[in-house]
Amino acid sequence: MFFRIVILMLILFIVGCSSRHTPAPVVDVNAQLPLSKKIKNSLKATEYIVKKGETLYSISWRAGLDVRTIAQLNNIPAPYQIFPGQKIFLSPKLAKASKNKPSRESIQKQPQIVVKKPIATNKKQEYGEVTRGQKIVKKPLSKTGSFSQKVKRWVWPVNGKIIAKFSTRKQGNKGIDIAGSRNEPVKAAADGRVVYAGDVLRGYGKLVIVKHNDDYLSAYAHNDHILVKEQQAVKAGQVIAKMGDTDAERVMLHFEVRFRGKSVNPLKYLPRR
Repeated sequence: MFFRIVILMLILFIVGCSSRHTPAPVVDVNAQLPLSKKIKNSLKATEYIVKKGETLYSISWRAGLDVRTIAQLNNIPAPYQIFPGQKIFLSPKLAKASKNKPSRESIQKQPQIVVKKPIATNKKQEYGEVTRGQKIVKKPLSKTGSFSQKVKRWVWPVNGKIIAKFSTRKQGNKGIDIAGSRNEPVKAAADGRVVYAGDVLRGYGKLVIVKHNDDYLSAYAHNDHILVKEQQAVKAGQVIAKMGDTDAERVMLHFEVRFRGKSVNPLKYLPRR
């Protein structure tokens, strides 16, 4: 009798295993999100076609690059306006090759007229500039871009228990996850301007990205409601969203800080509590 029971249990176990046709989803315990969603959300391509609802900030966020780097590669001036269907280069090599390679249309439209320029008769001034009766003094280039711009004051976006900390692993948590209740107010962690508000980025749900200065951005994910619009100025502590569980396993706030496009540990900036 005992052996019959054992054999029956083995048969049920084998049948149960064979009934699964797809592998169980791999879940990152720290981030509370399936890794498949995080991988799809990351952007590792060398070029990208803009989709509706995206901003250059949201694209740079996915690519893990400084928005200024992408803007420079694609000759996009501030405030970095882009449009659906636009091709964005994420690789310096491709961008350079595209600039150096003239298109067929540009070759056909290029006029074959040679214009002779008159010889300049202006006098050179002592500062080496060609002027028309005015002295121009060369100003040294600003070096502030090489230094980090500090954020004056950081505040906690929500007051809740940290359920997942920052990780430097390749597929680790790029921020911190904070528990809370549905519709709990989510506040801006510092003064800044909203550069993205939407739900295009898979894995983040309803997301808000705030630019604090040229170096720092912060993000607030999985919201139930977004209360701000893009290009809106916000103050530290201002309510910008309501907590939810969009694209998450539970109600929580996923909070990230980026320094020049790279993920950094938010706990190094938020005040101790």
